[in-house]
Amino acid sequence: MKLEGGCFCGSVRYRIREDDYPSANCHCTMCRRTSAAAYVSWLVVPTKNFDYIEGEPEVLQSSSHGTRYFCVSCGTPIACVLAEHPDVIDVTICSLDDPGRYPPQNNIYTDTQLPWI
Repeated sequence: MKLEGGCFCGSVRYRIREDDYPSANCHCTMCRRTSAAAYVSWLVVPTKNFDYIEGEPEVLQSSSHGTRYFCVSCGTPIACVLAEHPDVIDVTICSLDDPGRYPPQNNIYTDTQLPWI
């Protein structure tokens, strides 16, 4: 079975093979700045189980070890790949068509979590 998701405007769409994947809310300052949100919820998917099926995301080299992907038309953050884990792609849970199926299991970088969370 396949899961699908994409950006707000529909220009970028992706498909993931359904499976049990780790997930987390990331409270790092980079996620906060690139999303303009208090944290970002990520689903960690092996790259072999992920495919773009419509459109191509814009690439942002957000650090020396992180590459982020977003829709150039509407700005929706879609994914992130870290150099230390090139075999996985972190997908924004809320860009899934049904984000309720994958609740975050953990919180990471809580040392930089905003105090009002």
